[in-house]
Amino acid sequence: MFPNLDLFGTCYPESGPAGGRDDRGGEQMTLAFSSETEGRFQKLLARYPNRQAALIPTLILAVREFGYLSREAMAYVAQRLEVPHAQVLSTATFYTLLHKRPLGRHHIQVCMNVACYLKGADHLAHHLRERLGIGFGEVTSDGMFSLEGVQCLAACGTAPAIQINDDYHEDMTPAKVDALLDQLRRTSAPAPTQGGDQ
Repeated sequence: MFPNLDLFGTCYPESGPAGGRDDRGGEQMTLAFSSETEGRFQKLLARYPNRQAALIPTLILAVREFGYLSREAMAYVAQRLEVPHAQVLSTATFYTLLHKRPLGRHHIQVCMNVACYLKGADHLAHHLRERLGIGFGEVTSDGMFSLEGVQCLAACGTAPAIQINDDYHEDMTPAKVDALLDQLRRTSAPAPTQGGDQ
């Protein structure tokens, strides 16, 4: 099974057992793909007769299904693809798009590569850390935002750039970031409870 590694703050939160069959033999898997995701998985297997070739697409499915790649989710993928756990772990920890921690509702990625850095990404990252009260690899206490530094968002001509979930935002400034965060908070606010104070 996977050790409790924390490579570059990207691997595992300190919570719960690994799940799946542990190396001591025992408990059964508790995760399973939904019927919709299972259908997608079966299409992947048909498309990639070599199961190792289906690893990255299957890990992406697992992230979308389970929210992030916990040790249990990685063990599940290894079992379903019949590939070594070490191969799943090495692949999952190489790619930043394969999240190994729970994310906020709005996952903010700040490009820290050369073009963005030269145009102020370090100041933008500092502003976001101050504004949200979290660092890279962390989630706000309300679960609304998570923050991550990434190497390249392929927006060098419109640097500095950030990505929030699947949406790109370019030519960013602290003022633009503030407006965007305020908009996301307004549109993501939980519905008021009915029946008055409880």
